[in-house]
Amino acid sequence: MLTGIGSWLPERVVTNDQLSQVLDTSDEWIRTRTGISQRFHAATGESTSDLAVEAGRRALKSAGDDHVDALILATTTPDYPCPATAPDIAARLGLSGIAAFDIAAVCTGFVYALSAAAGLIAAGTAERVMVIGADVYSTILNPVDRSTAVIFGDAAGAVVLRAGRPDELGALGPMVLGSDGENHRLIEIPGGGARQRSNGQPSEPDDEYFRMAGPEVFRHAIVRMSEAASRAMELARWLPGDVDRFAAHQANARILTSVLERVGLPATCQLSNVARVGNTSAASIPLLLDECAADGRLEAGQGVLLSAFGGGLTWGATTLRWPALTTVH
Repeated sequence: MLTGIGSWLPERVVTNDQLSQVLDTSDEWIRTRTGISQRFHAATGESTSDLAVEAGRRALKSAGDDHVDALILATTTPDYPCPATAPDIAARLGLSGIAAFDIAAVCTGFVYALSAAAGLIAAGTAERVMVIGADVYSTILNPVDRSTAVIFGDAAGAVVLRAGRPDELGALGPMVLGSDGENHRLIEIPGGGARQRSNGQPSEPDDEYFRMAGPEVFRHAIVRMSEAASRAMELARWLPGDVDRFAAHQANARILTSVLERVGLPATCQLSNVARVGNTSAASIPLLLDECAADGRLEAGQGVLLSAFGGGLTWGATTLRWPALTTVH
């Protein structure tokens, strides 16, 4: 069950007007197509682990305990290709010696990591697990590609899970996970991996940057997030009236609206911070939950539906009854 939560944003705010000074775009164009007005970018020298550690500290404090048995990091932007970033984060949190590993499922990473954490607890391998979603997309975006540069921001969000009873507030419901590898190239970084290196040819400069086939991803995101959310409700035996809050991955405002309508939920259920932070990939859902718990949009006992979609292609969803949490800001 969910027992602690925390998040962290870098200090640097990047507005639409600032981007319009270097890209062929405008504040109106960005807002109309994405619903985003600003995003946060990490400072020079600030990496994924730095944001993750800050979010992790707050989650531990929120949980009222300074120890977990395992740490799972969901990220697309690890500090290094090798080794994984999670063990370093664990050490910096004073958790050396625990199990720690990364999960790569892009924007669905946090939901995948929740499922892995629940599995560790169910198997008796761990009593308490920290799950962190953290990404510094500003390090992999092509600064002259307006189709991606305007969408993504940097952030980290973390939760602490502990063993508990299914009827307790904070207990995770059935998990829905899926993938479609046939469309893996719709979201990719072509260069730098074993596929490109094995060809014996240097990568093109643009191949080191994140790419996304926007229109096709838009369509897949709506369909897959809607299907996953509906299936999670079905497995939890929830009707639309049981959902008080819908915390979907903050891809863009138009996707959020379409998914909400397909799932059959009223607009009052929608939780969103995409206008202020943009698409923060694996950090999206935990960051949103932490902010909403802090400002009162989430209250103990409310039924919360989570759903996400990302590269791979991957998708996932689950449910929970929101617990009474202390937030740290």
